[in-house]
Amino acid sequence: MVRAFDMYLEGYQRCHFRGVSSLKNDAFDDHRKQNIMTRALRRLWSLALLLIFFSSHSARAAWGRSNKDVSAVGENEAQQVLNPDEQPSSHLPPGQKQYEDAQAIFDTIRPKPLQALHISKSNGTFGLIWYYVKKAFALLFLSGPKYTVRKPVNPLVFEATGLLIAAAEQGNVDATFALAETAFYGRYDFPRNHTLAYENYKTLAEREGNATAQHMLGFMHATGVGNVLPQDQARALLYHTFAADAGDTKAQMTTAYRHHAGIATPIDCEKSVQYYKQVADKAIEYYRSGPPGGRKLVKESYRVADDEGGVYGDGASFSSAGINARHSMAADSDQNLDNYLEYLDIMARKGDLRAKFRLGQYYYDGSRVLKPDLSAAKDIFLDIARRYWSRDGKIKPDTDRELEKLASKAAAYLGNMFLRGEGMEQNYSKARVWFRRGIDNGDQLCHYSMGLMHLHGLGMEVDAVKASEYFGAAAEHDHPLAQVRLGALMMDQGDLTAAMRYFEVASRHNNIEALYYLAELSNQGLGRDRSCNVAAHYYKNVAERTEALHSNFGGANAFYNSGDIDKALVLYMQAAEQGYEAAQANVAWILDNSSRSYLTPLHALFPSVFQYSAARLSDAAQALTYWTRSAKQANIDSLVKMGDYYISGLGSATSSSSTPHASPQEILSASSFNPEPEKAAACYSAAAETQMSAQAYWNLGWMHENGLGGMAQDFHLAKRYYDHSLETNAEAYLPVTIALFKLRIRSWWNGVSGGKAKGISDPETEKPKRSLSEWLTEFLIAELGALEEEVAQEEARINGEDAGVDEWDATEAIGDEGLYDDLISDQFFEALMFALLAGGLAVLVWYRQLVRQRQQGGGDDSDGQQRLQHEGRDGPASAQEQQRDNGGGGGGVNNPMDPAQWAAAGMGQ
Repeated sequence: MVRAFDMYLEGYQRCHFRGVSSLKNDAFDDHRKQNIMTRALRRLWSLALLLIFFSSHSARAAWGRSNKDVSAVGENEAQQVLNPDEQPSSHLPPGQKQYEDAQAIFDTIRPKPLQALHISKSNGTFGLIWYYVKKAFALLFLSGPKYTVRKPVNPLVFEATGLLIAAAEQGNVDATFALAETAFYGRYDFPRNHTLAYENYKTLAEREGNATAQHMLGFMHATGVGNVLPQDQARALLYHTFAADAGDTKAQMTTAYRHHAGIATPIDCEKSVQYYKQVADKAIEYYRSGPPGGRKLVKESYRVADDEGGVYGDGASFSSAGINARHSMAADSDQNLDNYLEYLDIMARKGDLRAKFRLGQYYYDGSRVLKPDLSAAKDIFLDIARRYWSRDGKIKPDTDRELEKLASKAAAYLGNMFLRGEGMEQNYSKARVWFRRGIDNGDQLCHYSMGLMHLHGLGMEVDAVKASEYFGAAAEHDHPLAQVRLGALMMDQGDLTAAMRYFEVASRHNNIEALYYLAELSNQGLGRDRSCNVAAHYYKNVAERTEALHSNFGGANAFYNSGDIDKALVLYMQAAEQGYEAAQANVAWILDNSSRSYLTPLHALFPSVFQYSAARLSDAAQALTYWTRSAKQANIDSLVKMGDYYISGLGSATSSSSTPHASPQEILSASSFNPEPEKAAACYSAAAETQMSAQAYWNLGWMHENGLGGMAQDFHLAKRYYDHSLETNAEAYLPVTIALFKLRIRSWWNGVSGGKAKGISDPETEKPKRSLSEWLTEFLIAELGALEEEVAQEEARINGEDAGVDEWDATEAIGDEGLYDDLISDQFFEALMFALLAGGLAVLVWYRQLVRQRQQGGGDDSDGQQRLQHEGRDGPASAQEQQRDNGGGGGGVNNPMDPAQWAAAGMGQ
């Protein structure tokens, strides 16, 4: 192993980690300037190992002689000579001294702080133009393979790693694990070596049965990271199962998700519940182990694509369009946090108490990019509270309603800070004072916190009855924490129906305890029929809420923001294997970006230009896997992205080599870029059924326009999908307009050239023509319906029963002078117009009938005889047609099927 490490040191100086694909292929690049230093370090290291070897042998000889001397002394004297606190280093486990020395060296190396690297969007017109200019430049000229420039590594890192290798060769378990972790994650800027990591993980798994090592072996088999092992999902599940049964939390999450989603095994809900429950039990224990009220659960699982407006950009993606569109500055607070905080500070200095309180909330809760500042939050809340209460607790004069509400909320925050010991020393008596002040003004958080103190006896005696009263007052205002506590009290009393009602209401706020109670009740079949799927869903949500137990989203986000995509990808992959949808979308997004410039079949024509396309194809196959897993967890953009991959023929079995460790030539020869439009159409249709993806509608319109995916070319149906795209997202106006313009031209040419495609203006799609009587009938019916609706609305307004008008508007409407006069005059003129129109129509119908009767009764006999002969010759059918055309039979009876006569008859009645 020492020789291998020497070879690795020499090779590291030629290592150049090429973007995301380096996870599959650890390439080497020459750095001849540092060869001399490398060789010197290698020789020094060999010399150091020799010195350590001889010194250990001399130490053993000296220790043997001392043992002989000690054996001659009495037992008491031996205990004095060999004090347990001062035992020689040879009594330590083998390699322990080297391991401790290595850790001491690592402690002296402080990791460099990560700096975020991103293109920020400036304010103003010119700032916006400059932002998009930079984005366009990066897209056109910087979209090739990304290179991570490595700075020279501190020589102490190699020294400490050498000590770990020496200790690991002596069988030291701690050193073996530390060496594997350092080589896999590249800690202390040590160059990653997945081969070295795999060897040490395997040693730990086989020799010690180490659960963490088994989990890491499962991860390497599942993802093929580092190109050390071929992807083997069955072997990965085996290692994960061993680690999960040994109690490894990460492995339990991964195994539960694999049984839940059916990865390398049939879907097994019972096993999924078994492992998810183990993690959920740990999660709820972790949550309750914090201060009163539970730990703060920080969410770090974000989709990195959402920072850029989503997978398809701002406005085109589901995550940034429609109901998810960002209309307020507060919604962009993560990206423009400095500007937003500055705005709140300026408004607070101008006397805006709402802005001041909001600023205090930000400092207390923190955000994705802002750490909590409890000292600043306390100062802000105290300032607001002192504007309302004096030091002796009396309310100051000349206080308005707004200040009362804000002061009560500030009192709740101050009381909780004293109760939980946040930013100040824990003090139950002071917390009770602030809660009392808020309760007097009806604050729900103060009610809940006071109930919590009574329930657990914090600074007072335990009183469950008073606690339930306080919880009830807070639960009436939809406070989720109070609802959970009430549900737990109800469950203790055996009222499972009421308990489940409280838990279900609180679960709308994604409260972890409510979700856990519902999972337990569903799993055990208490209060409802047992449902394994429902229990698995709740357990999964509970487990994923406690990210700190098993996931490192914070580290992944920090690496990604600092530009170290490689380290970020590894951490995102681990979370993705555990079933986090956001992590799956992040992995797919990163891999998609790495292969975006190579999504064309030009590599077959210009292989020298697309020299990295083999690695990009491998990335595309992996990306499609994670897009699919994300889509199965209801990510609409991922579902549309799956369709894009299928229609371009990327990531499928025909576009990637199935041979492990295949060469670039083999991958390129095996890839045929065979599109699968049928699968793409299925993905787009599934996304369109949600009625929330304009991109899916547009893609379906394009497929119908071109007759792809097993669909007949149908310009009319294509237009309908384009229209649906515009209805779903108004920001799609420009692309839809251009598409419709081109579609109409193609439809016109299709009609001129006699094409078989269904055009936009086919006769069967035109509206049927209506006669004058039919048009008048529809007009009168519509007017009558509108009149009835207006009269009903006016009556509802008068009676104060209109649901669309609030009580204040209704009161004002009733009190207005002249209301009845206006209502009567409007109704009178509408009725008069209707009567005149109906009367004119009746006169026209009467005149028409009169003329027909005169023609039938006043004609000469010859005409009558000719008509009779004609009827006799043509038969009864002709006579019936004549009767129908004349509007009645020989007696001049009106035609009951004429709508115009309905109106006349109605007016006559």
